[in-house]
Amino acid sequence: MILEMKVPSPGESIKEVEIATWLVKDGDYVEKDQAIAEVDSDKATLELPAEASGIITLKAEEGDAVAVGAVVCLIDTGAAKPEGGAPEASGPAKEEAKAVEAPKAEAPKAAPAAEKTYATQAPSPAARKILEEKNIEPSAIVGTGKGGRITKDDAVNAVPSMGTPTGGNRGTERTKLSMLRRKVAERLVSAKNETAMLTTFNEVDMSAIYAIRDQYKEEFKAKHGLGLGFMSFFTKAVTRALQLYPDVNSMIDGQEKISYDFCDISVAVSGPKGLMVPVMRNAETLSFRGVEAEIKRLALRARDGQITVDEMTGGTFTISNGGVFGSMLSTPIINPPQSGILGMHNIIERPIAVNGKVEIHPMMYVALSYDHRIIDGRESVGFLVAVKEALENPAELLMGGNVKKALEL
Repeated sequence: MILEMKVPSPGESIKEVEIATWLVKDGDYVEKDQAIAEVDSDKATLELPAEASGIITLKAEEGDAVAVGAVVCLIDTGAAKPEGGAPEASGPAKEEAKAVEAPKAEAPKAAPAAEKTYATQAPSPAARKILEEKNIEPSAIVGTGKGGRITKDDAVNAVPSMGTPTGGNRGTERTKLSMLRRKVAERLVSAKNETAMLTTFNEVDMSAIYAIRDQYKEEFKAKHGLGLGFMSFFTKAVTRALQLYPDVNSMIDGQEKISYDFCDISVAVSGPKGLMVPVMRNAETLSFRGVEAEIKRLALRARDGQITVDEMTGGTFTISNGGVFGSMLSTPIINPPQSGILGMHNIIERPIAVNGKVEIHPMMYVALSYDHRIIDGRESVGFLVAVKEALENPAELLMGGNVKKALEL
């Protein structure tokens, strides 16, 4: 029996996928539920499992864009599993394989390309003057005059070299962008062109968070099996600020504003296929342990290529941490249709003024990019100040005055 395998729908809004990689070859025997291909949608990379056991015949090439529901391969479910190798061909194919191949005729050698004739005589006086003005050596010019002599026209048409060859490699490679990367590019350009994006900046003294982490991170890890990172503090600070400034947790739909009474926080992570933005649902209800556990779960799934479309859909606000790559300052791009994104950056010890004295503190620049069509300056600046206040006084504003209880220790 020949089974037609069709592309399943990865999500309601997805109509087309791209064959990223075939994990099997044409004619291989596959087991039921074995991953046979990786397919890219505009939101994620997903594995395509075999629907039955048998010998597979591929009907699409890597890089092909195929519609949801289209046939991508056939599986001969009646074929026996081979013992220790590929199945032996049968019928006419078997007889054909037995035939002795006729020796191939040697392809005629191509005639050697005609060599260029470079100048064998000195350029004419007019040509020499032009070449000196252009700073071009006569030996670099192909002469068209008699005996290879460089004429005035040769000198006029000569183009100066764009650099001295050094003998190094100058190869180029052209590869097709994945569907995910193309969609990311499309969304970023759309965000720049279709929103009134503006960015406001502030700086955060991370001393209080450092002190809490230094005191409790070992105990936190021993009890929960999780690291006490910066993202839990930032997530809690952001959800608090979103509740204080709900316009930042809103988005435009046509001529209407949609506001949310929950905080679904998208977290930008770098995966093997590029930037992915999985979502923490109802982050305002999560504890510090809950945030750390969810971020770890989503990051591992993104790294292993197991993230689903549903896990990347529906965020209301985004946090992007460019600091892990060493970024000091940036203007993050809004993740549409959201209206705001917070950019974290690296932490550097810098001198600051504290009570009239210069002290060295661990400082981080933070940036809020927002859609000015729906968020005014008062809300944007107030939101970022609220984030700063919470991060600089986490024990009181994020932990209710009881650090151990907030960390569930």
